[in-house]
Amino acid sequence: MGSADVQVEGRTLRLSNPEKILYPAAGFTKAHVVDYYVRVSHVLLPHLRDRALTLKRYPDGVEGGCFYEKRCPPHRPPWVRTATVRIGGGSQVDYCLANDLATLVWAANLADLELHVPLALAQDPLHPTVLVFDLDPGAPADLVSCGEVALLLARELEAAGLQGFAKVSGSKGLQVYVPLNAPQGRAPLFDDTKTFARALAVRLERAHPDRVVSNMRKSLRTGKVFVDWSQNDAHKTTVCVYSLRARERPLVSMPVTWAEVTRMVRARDPSMLVFEAGAALRRVQAKGDLFAPVLRLSQRMPADAGRPGG
Repeated sequence: MGSADVQVEGRTLRLSNPEKILYPAAGFTKAHVVDYYVRVSHVLLPHLRDRALTLKRYPDGVEGGCFYEKRCPPHRPPWVRTATVRIGGGSQVDYCLANDLATLVWAANLADLELHVPLALAQDPLHPTVLVFDLDPGAPADLVSCGEVALLLARELEAAGLQGFAKVSGSKGLQVYVPLNAPQGRAPLFDDTKTFARALAVRLERAHPDRVVSNMRKSLRTGKVFVDWSQNDAHKTTVCVYSLRARERPLVSMPVTWAEVTRMVRARDPSMLVFEAGAALRRVQAKGDLFAPVLRLSQRMPADAGRPGG
């Protein structure tokens, strides 16, 4: 399928097999993937900056196999920045840092369709800048069900003096991010955020046992929404906002407003919050980065993090 040399911010990159189809159902090629990431980069890069990137590569497209790559590939160009991260007693890993457009294009050329990052910065891997709730529906629950639970969660957060921001995962569910961005020396540890998230999930389950489950056992999720608090861990990553997802079509993990979540729930129409790459780009052009506050809003969890909202 050939290759092509492109100039990106003064760097020369060779794109291999740009016409290779990575999303067969949509006819979406590697060139389309690269183009999407270039055009969304102005809002995406701030959310990737200085975070250890885990590549999720699909060399044969979404219908082929995939593999995660934590260690930055040794064949990377010399200008790709890396960060050495060690968590607990684990081994050191040299991760890629996607801090610039050239690195983002290079990763896209590796068929890194999905961009996964931790909740902490690479230079401070034990102190998250944000906590997250991952809402995962157990069939026949769906995205509408996730929206209902997200609205309940937002009210609980508000009672705890916190503001949350929603995004669709681009897969089945919805995620709620709670920015912390604590000053140096006052940042919580992951144990703190996980304790808070678990307590709030349990609280929701007790108040709405017909809708919510906080236990990880999959057998308990049928017809309910699992409020996954366990993502608040130094060893885990979440899909970055504006990342493509490896679904049948090129769906995007996209920020949404609470008003849009409410309208989707009232209409009982999950398609209202499903965004393919083209629609995502038009939305960014019209609305900008709805997730920008996640990077700058500084919030403190309640002093008694195990009992949110009092």
